[in-house]
Amino acid sequence: MVLNQLLLQYAYLQVLDLLTTLAFLLHGVREGNPLVRLMMHATTNPLNGLLLVKLFAAGLGLYCWRLGRGKLLARINIVFALVVAWNLAALILASF
Repeated sequence: MVLNQLLLQYAYLQVLDLLTTLAFLLHGVREGNPLVRLMMHATTNPLNGLLLVKLFAAGLGLYCWRLGRGKLLARINIVFALVVAWNLAALILASF
């Protein structure tokens, strides 16, 4: 049960990360993650690169869930919660 909740939280944080990343990119804020930035430039459309990274992230979450790696999934959730907070702060600062 706890593992299922962690996976649900993970999926929710991935959606929030995607949406906040799109919001700050639309406001002219540059992507800070070098891997995501590389994928965005390596595809014909930056959104495709971002979606590929999110697809990989979804696979990672499912992998952790399937192997019962709840502790790892909880730690990853903390990291992505911080990423979403960072994205929101960047968006707010970019609006000034």
